Amino acid sequence: MTQATQLPTQQSTTATFRALKCKECGEEYELKAIHVCELCFGPLEVAYDYDALRRQVTRESIQAGPRSIWRYRPFLPVATDTPIDVGTGLTPLVQAKRLARRLGLNKLYIKNDAVNMPTLSFKDRVVSVALTRARELGFSTVSCASTGNLANSTAAIAAHAGLDCCVFIPADLEAGKVMGTLIYSPTVMAVQGNYDQVNRLCSEVANTHGWGFVNINLRPYYSEGSKTLGYEVAEQLGWQLPDHIVAPLASGSLFTKIYKGFREFVDVGLVEDKHVRFSGAQADGCSPIAQAYREGRDFISPVKPNTIAKSIAIGNPADGVYAVDIARKTNGNIESVTDAEIVEGIKLLAETEGIFTETAGGTTVAVLKKLVEAGKIDPDETTVVYITGNGLKTQEAVQGYVGEPLTIEPKLDSFERALERSHTLDRLEWQQVLV
Repeated sequence: MTQATQLPTQQSTTATFRALKCKECGEEYELKAIHVCELCFGPLEVAYDYDALRRQVTRESIQAGPRSIWRYRPFLPVATDTPIDVGTGLTPLVQAKRLARRLGLNKLYIKNDAVNMPTLSFKDRVVSVALTRARELGFSTVSCASTGNLANSTAAIAAHAGLDCCVFIPADLEAGKVMGTLIYSPTVMAVQGNYDQVNRLCSEVANTHGWGFVNINLRPYYSEGSKTLGYEVAEQLGWQLPDHIVAPLASGSLFTKIYKGFREFVDVGLVEDKHVRFSGAQADGCSPIAQAYREGRDFISPVKPNTIAKSIAIGNPADGVYAVDIARKTNGNIESVTDAEIVEGIKLLAETEGIFTETAGGTTVAVLKKLVEAGKIDPDETTVVYITGNGLKTQEAVQGYVGEPLTIEPKLDSFERALERSHTLDRLEWQQVLV
């Protein structure tokens, strides 16, 4: 792996992204691999020509596009007409009738990115965008700081695109996520520290080696991929917005970009304007955004993560203050739940809807349940819950909580005895629930 240089890029005639803009002071910059404002050190975000989008995009043009996130290409910060497309996106929007009945809701949907391609998490969306832009900018080596899912996605999509890849992860990551990265043969650096320490190291490496780090120097482009989770929900609901969304909070970026995606569809006339409430979910063991929301603060106090929900365990979230602002101004909420509640959330979603989610999804379902019980979700609201990763990656989280198989002899009477034991156990469990 060598130091990379950024080559000049020819802008497509249909590209609609025009600059990088500071979210704090509004200063604009060229479309390079930079992510921090030189004047105020605020984060940079991609700005678009919305007049051009109004002229270019219709519902029909979107529906005629590929069955992936790239049907929304005019809304994404890439210049090429041939992006890296591995089938990412258009994941199911499931009407969760059994979970809704269990919770006392009437219009509940699950946006299921646990089956996203190619690595079973929403990170495939952001990485597809980031690596397409990295290739446009002339990077030959790509990298990331990751709690697991991002490493999986970066390694897989880099392999598909023929890019060199080196990823950085905390050394205590779940085995399934480590294997899910190594299989693509990247260089993997397991850092003895938490995610925030990994991220600081990666910032130094990015400056020294000139690599394209998807969530550092490429972050303005990378984060835009999350908008597709907003676009898809609006399209799948028949070109209308939901009343309420519940999503996990790690850095806060996903939350803010779903909001941006909804607003962009309104601004260009693809959907009617509507008030959408935004509620976020964190684990008690790493809940700096929830703490700021509860205490009425407009700043985030960093924390040291200590939770099974490692994929959202970011103690110093870059977009935390923006997530708090969105929750407040939309009359939403930000809540946190215990590790025990997270496990119950995983089990609840699995046994009602047949969806096995990782700990981030368990956190989101547990917070949904908590909000319902507190009367903070109207039963008649059209509520969408975002499930962002697959439970096969974090099986350790539920080991010891899901029972054991009944071992029997290959004889009918052995089966009958085991079946009776099973029914007895079921009755005892229901008695405990009733008590």
